[in-house]
Amino acid sequence: MICSELELGLGEDHTGIIVLPEDAPLGEPLSDYLGDTILDLELTPNRLDCLSMLGVAHEVAALTGGKVREPEIQYAESGPPVGERVSISIAHPDLCHRYTATVIDGVRIGPSPQWLQDRLTRAGLRPISNVVDVTNFVMLEYNQPLHAFDLDTVKEATVIVRRAGPGEKLTTLDGVDRDLTTDNLVIADANDPIGLGGVIGGANSEIGSYTSTVLLESANFNASNNRETATSMGLRTEATLRFEKGLRPELAPMALRRATALIQEVAGGTVAPGFIDVYPEPPDSPPTVTLTTRRLKQSLGMDVGLEQAQSALDLLGFACTTTPDSLVVTIPWWRNDVNIEDDLVEEVIRVIGYDAVPTVMLSTPIPFHSRTQAITLRDDIKDLLVAGGMQEIINYPLASSELLERIGLNDSAAPAMRIANPMSSTHEFLRPTLQAGLLTILAANQSNGTGPFRLFEAGRVFLPRSGDLPDEAETVAGVLAGRRGGVSWLADPGSDGDMDFYDAKGIVELLLDRWDIGASWELGEHPVYQPGRCAVVKSGSTVLGYVGEIHPSIKERFDLNSGGVAGFELDLRALLSALPESERRFESLPRFPVATRDLALVLPVDVPAGRVTELILRNRLIQRAELFDIYSGDNLAPGTKSLAFHVHLQAADRTLTNEEVDKSVDGLLRNLEREVGATLRSQG
Repeated sequence: MICSELELGLGEDHTGIIVLPEDAPLGEPLSDYLGDTILDLELTPNRLDCLSMLGVAHEVAALTGGKVREPEIQYAESGPPVGERVSISIAHPDLCHRYTATVIDGVRIGPSPQWLQDRLTRAGLRPISNVVDVTNFVMLEYNQPLHAFDLDTVKEATVIVRRAGPGEKLTTLDGVDRDLTTDNLVIADANDPIGLGGVIGGANSEIGSYTSTVLLESANFNASNNRETATSMGLRTEATLRFEKGLRPELAPMALRRATALIQEVAGGTVAPGFIDVYPEPPDSPPTVTLTTRRLKQSLGMDVGLEQAQSALDLLGFACTTTPDSLVVTIPWWRNDVNIEDDLVEEVIRVIGYDAVPTVMLSTPIPFHSRTQAITLRDDIKDLLVAGGMQEIINYPLASSELLERIGLNDSAAPAMRIANPMSSTHEFLRPTLQAGLLTILAANQSNGTGPFRLFEAGRVFLPRSGDLPDEAETVAGVLAGRRGGVSWLADPGSDGDMDFYDAKGIVELLLDRWDIGASWELGEHPVYQPGRCAVVKSGSTVLGYVGEIHPSIKERFDLNSGGVAGFELDLRALLSALPESERRFESLPRFPVATRDLALVLPVDVPAGRVTELILRNRLIQRAELFDIYSGDNLAPGTKSLAFHVHLQAADRTLTNEEVDKSVDGLLRNLEREVGATLRSQG
């Protein structure tokens, strides 16, 4: 069968068949004749050097004891010096550390030789033309991205490396018109941008079949700026993959001269003598790192001599100068990942072999884990909530602007803290409350079932502070929704009603009773909860948190079902400060009977039942008081209400007589009348 490159998977050309040389051995499998061995390497992000053939060659040489042969670079030069042909300057050296360039006249643009096309194809790149293919080939060889401009299109033969001006535009090689900002670094001629530095070239200076004079660029750009530009424009190229990891400036002229020689070889032309090298801040000497025997011993737990360490580093291409107890190591141009002494320790041991590291016991015992009181309290609260029938959820500590608006906490006066570099718009702000995440999870669960739902989360919230970083507070919050008892054949559907404020209040009282925290309940206001159905929980003057029913507008924004949704949110730091100093003491069960009285009290409508309960329990003989009825309406004076209590009286050392009970109740009624204006309506 007669086949084209495309049909055999050897290239993109399908206009004709592949014609083999005359000396092609008949009968030999085509895969053996045209095939090659391709290494597919999986690299860690720090090993930029292994994106190049020379970088991998140095690794193989270290493993095999071989010697790396770098390409010989020789080419003829003639004509006026390159400095007379083109003017190059760097206006912003913080974004471009070094810029080198050569000029080649009389090039002939056309297809690359077959060997060059084959090398690129096997490396996963598409051949384009001889000049462009050389820049890609040298990038794979040395790791240095290059770019070729048509010098005849560069106005006034002037190149300025600068930030883009406000409102400037550039049509890039992919045909997209791009709006530039002052954060973008551009390669510009005397008038306009002709390329995005280290990202992509411009269509206005593209190499084409008409090109005869090439300006070849090899530069070093700021890694962070390159990544930000590429990310903001959605341009991930082979060049940005390398520049964003931080190439060494020494690499630029090496790759430039290699590419210049190859262009002259495959496209012809005359190279202008010399090359332009704009290097605003060259270092005084190559970078060095000192490696000591002490650090080798400390890091590896074994003795490694300087001679053995130097031998390992020599294999990797490092140059070493020996002192009595250390090596001064010069970092080669292809290694940008070696910056500190521990980096050298890693290089030494991976050549020697990790199997050589001895297995020994730790020199000191592992310290016992000591939990703080705050962590212990948080974990105990989580256990108690689970025992109370609630389910724990875990959300990200980041939220979107839209989510904060739905919960009503995106306050412009005290906005939530926005992180500098969010991974996505859904994880942009530090959450100021746990309720937003809880309600999101509740809505998702309600779409799949009727409940009941009892959810809680314990985590950190970030409360905005004006002019400062947010206050990080450990918090526990919960939501309750659905029918109180769920679905059961033992009860009529809906007979027990939806969960409400009092269900959430009961959960909080369970926590407070567990740690014997005395708390008061007052009418409160909170943007998440419905006015009139929200209480602030206090211990003395310390606010422990809030309990309430979710505001109807928030329920609507979260698309929650029409039934009631109650919630609570407690500050664990406040709970910790409210813990009683003394431990709970055991009390035996009472031996003597309880005397019960039912009291119906008439009092002003604005007096909370909690205040009345507190006053009742002050009586030394009253052990428990239970509110069982609230009434307002006929037979009561305007502005009053009736509260009915079961009052349980008991003495620890005797059975109370009727006279003692009556006397205690009379004293209680006088105290209630004095404190809150209560009068007895009826007694049982």
